[in-house]
Amino acid sequence: MQPESQQPTPESPEQETHPSVDVIATSSVVNSIVDTTDDESQEVTNNILEVEEQPSPSELEQKIVQLQQQEQDLKTEIAQLQTASKTLQGQLYQSQIAMGKMTQEALSQLEERKQALQISVEQLERRQERIRNEMKTSFAGVSQDLAIRVQGFKDYLTGSLQDLAVAAEQLQLAPPPRPEPEKMRMKVVQSQESSAEIIQFAPAKFEETTKKIRYLIDQYRTKPDYYGPPWQLRRTFEPVHAERVANWFFQQGGRGGLRSMGSRLQNTLIASAIISILYQMYGNRLRPLVIANSPESLGDWRRGLQDCLGIGRSDFGPDRGVALFERPEAVAQKAERLQKAKQMPFIIIDDSEEQISLSLLQFPLWLAFAPDPRMARSYDDDF
Repeated sequence: MQPESQQPTPESPEQETHPSVDVIATSSVVNSIVDTTDDESQEVTNNILEVEEQPSPSELEQKIVQLQQQEQDLKTEIAQLQTASKTLQGQLYQSQIAMGKMTQEALSQLEERKQALQISVEQLERRQERIRNEMKTSFAGVSQDLAIRVQGFKDYLTGSLQDLAVAAEQLQLAPPPRPEPEKMRMKVVQSQESSAEIIQFAPAKFEETTKKIRYLIDQYRTKPDYYGPPWQLRRTFEPVHAERVANWFFQQGGRGGLRSMGSRLQNTLIASAIISILYQMYGNRLRPLVIANSPESLGDWRRGLQDCLGIGRSDFGPDRGVALFERPEAVAQKAERLQKAKQMPFIIIDDSEEQISLSLLQFPLWLAFAPDPRMARSYDDDF
């Protein structure tokens, strides 16, 4: 018998799996070794790089020197900025002080101007009130002062005539021969005829002159010409002024007194209107003569006439235009010489004159301003 072939016995499962376990373990060890090697190589590489990146000592010294220089520059710049800041603060403080002083001075000047303006406004208000009061009052005749003077002159003339009559009665004079009746009758007829001629001629001339004067007064009042020719009124002419000018012309016949307006400026305006009208009538023959008791008053008249009539300094003088006097005797002598030279003197008497010389009342044209006892004179604010 052939022997049975021996069949191999199967190995146990544990013996079959051992080779695979060994392979896995071996691969894991290898992997860990490889990883460790990689990490170490990376660390070595990094260390090499760090060693290469570190600067050399000379470079470090240069950087330190640069940093110290920058630090010094920054300190210097900071010091300069601090100095500039202190300078600016000092300038700002000085500017504030100067501004405060300027503001205080400006406020003081404004306060002074305010006070001056308030004083001017008060003066203007007083003047306005005075002018209103003057406009409310109308002219009612010659002032009491001028009336007393005229009455005294009248009494003086009456007494003188009475004395003269008594002296004439005491004289023994031969009676004059009586004229023949026929001659007396002829003289009476001739005198009547001449009187009739004068009466017929005078009204026509007076009417024409009246129309011209009224026309000029209305023109000055309604249509003032502030840039007109010289010797023409250049100022506003109110109804109260026109009333007094018309009264002097038509009621007093160019010879009389007017109550003062309370200020020399207003009196000058009335006199300027009269001069302007007379200049239209007489032309260069008119010679206004102003009398006042002080150089200051005459200076006010000169400035007022220049302003109202548009004339200059060349129009004032003893031989031309307007003449200014302080003594009535000089005025009377000048007026007599002007009459002999066929010129027309016009005497203007300021209200500062306390007495009127009788020698001035003989001339055909004169105007006297009499102070109003109800109103106090104030000429300080006029010019």
